[in-house]
Amino acid sequence: MLRANYHTHTTLCDGDDTPEDVCAYAFSLGFEHLGFSGHMDPDIHMDWPVYVEKISELKQAYAGRMDILMGVELDNIYDPASCPGAEYIIGSTHFLDVESPQPMSVDSSPENMQALARDYFGGDYYALSKAYYELEAKVHDRLKCTFVGHFDLVTRFNDEGHFLDEEDPRYLQPALESMEYLAGEGVPFEINCGAVNRGRKKELYPRHELLRALHGFGGEIFISADAHQKERLNGAFDVAVAEAIRCGFKHVNILAHDSFGAVVMKQLALDTL
Repeated sequence: MLRANYHTHTTLCDGDDTPEDVCAYAFSLGFEHLGFSGHMDPDIHMDWPVYVEKISELKQAYAGRMDILMGVELDNIYDPASCPGAEYIIGSTHFLDVESPQPMSVDSSPENMQALARDYFGGDYYALSKAYYELEAKVHDRLKCTFVGHFDLVTRFNDEGHFLDEEDPRYLQPALESMEYLAGEGVPFEINCGAVNRGRKKELYPRHELLRALHGFGGEIFISADAHQKERLNGAFDVAVAEAIRCGFKHVNILAHDSFGAVVMKQLALDTL
C-alpha cells in the first residue's frame, strides 16, 4: 500500500476534519508521510499564519514517527506570495482568468460551468476548455509548483452534464498541448483520486487517454487522494496504482524530509505497492 498522501484538506480550509484528527487517522493507517495542502485561491484562502503554526506543532508532535509536510494547493491565478514557507506547492487551476462578479470555479457546480460557458465563451464549452488548458499550461511558470493538481478538472461535471466529448480533437488537442509543455518543463502530475473516491466521477484525473499520453511525453507522477475527509486519505489508491501500471508507469514519486530537513523527491516502484 502507498503510505503517503500530499493532497489533504482540513477544517482550516474546506475539509471536514481537524489537522489533529487527520494526523491521528493517517498514523493509524501506517502512513509514513503526510502532506497538508490547504487551499489558497480566490474563493477559499486560509489564515496562513494560523496554518503554519498548526502544521508546525504537528510536525513536532509526530517527529520520528510520521513525516509531516506543510504544503499548499495554490490556484493558478492566486498570488504565490500568499503562502511563504510552503514546503511544496500543488499547482491547480480551478478558476478561469475572467472578470466575473464573484469567483466561479470549474468544479463548484454544473450551474457555474454553464454560466461560465454562456457568459464568457458564447456557450461554447470547447472554447472554455481550450482557455482552461491554455491557462493550465502556465501553472508551473506562474507558481513554480512541485506538481500539477487534477489536470483535467474542467471535466468535473462531464459525467452527468455531457458538456464535452473528451475524445473530440477540439477538447483533446489543447489538453495534450498543455500536458506536453508541462511535462517538458519537468513538472510531475498527480493522479488525483478525489472524484473517484467520493463517487463523483468514473475516471481519475487525468483520465486514461491523457495519462497514457503523459507516459509517452516522459512525464512523472504522484498519487494523491485529494482527501477532504480523513477516511479518504488513501481512497482509490489501489485504482490509481493499477491505472498507472496499465498506462506504462513503473514508479510513483513521494516527498520526504531528508536528514537536513529539506524536502526531497523519491521514487517507489509501483509493483511493490
